[in-house]
Amino acid sequence: MFQNIIEVLILSAIQGISEFLPISSSAHLILVSSLYEFKSSSLLIDISLHLGSLFAIIHYFKKDLMDIKNNKRLLGLIIVGSIPLIIVGYILYSTGIIYELRNVKVIAWSTLIFGIVLYVADRNHFDKKISSNLNLRSIFFISIFQILSLIPGVSRAGITITAARILRFNRLDSSKISFLLSIPALSGASFLGLKDIFSQSVEFSYLAIIAILTSFIFSFLTVKFFLIYINKFSMNAFVIYRVIIALILFAVIY
Repeated sequence: MFQNIIEVLILSAIQGISEFLPISSSAHLILVSSLYEFKSSSLLIDISLHLGSLFAIIHYFKKDLMDIKNNKRLLGLIIVGSIPLIIVGYILYSTGIIYELRNVKVIAWSTLIFGIVLYVADRNHFDKKISSNLNLRSIFFISIFQILSLIPGVSRAGITITAARILRFNRLDSSKISFLLSIPALSGASFLGLKDIFSQSVEFSYLAIIAILTSFIFSFLTVKFFLIYINKFSMNAFVIYRVIIALILFAVIY
């Protein structure tokens, strides 16, 4: 029992921290679960972790989401920007192709390549903001990039921030766009998972409750402190981290 709780806490920390940082949560969860063979890792726990992150990001941006009258245009753009990911994600999920991508070689190469792409996109100082510059054309551009996040190691946060930086949005607003786009993405992933859970008659357990609560805490704190950090510093620390992880994986593979 105690070991299961510790495993869930570790998985919650990985999910909560890596989901909103440009380092790929799916890659970290896949690697850690395969290396340590967590007994508590399951479909139910995986969905619970995603639900915790979803509740956290909704709670953090609750004022923006609740103020529909003033933010109707923004919410509309976020919904439109999520459609390509949901469509392609469902196709890859229903055909089983998504599972073929979950291997260490794919994770290693995507971690390195898209880490470098993030570095290039983040080099210059840009000033575009959500309030005045986010439109249908720009959100569509970001949404096409977001499809790449279905590949483990790419990082949904990383690729959407990269796309926003290419469009010359400042770091803070690029991150906010990424976080807002995570709401439909996490909702879609949770829905598909819950659909499987109900079809398999999986029993709800106390570990799922712990996973939701701890994932919520780690996710909320990550979003809060990342936005403070990114307002003062570049993405270089995350790029360096990705390169180091990729090199370690290459050493193991080759």
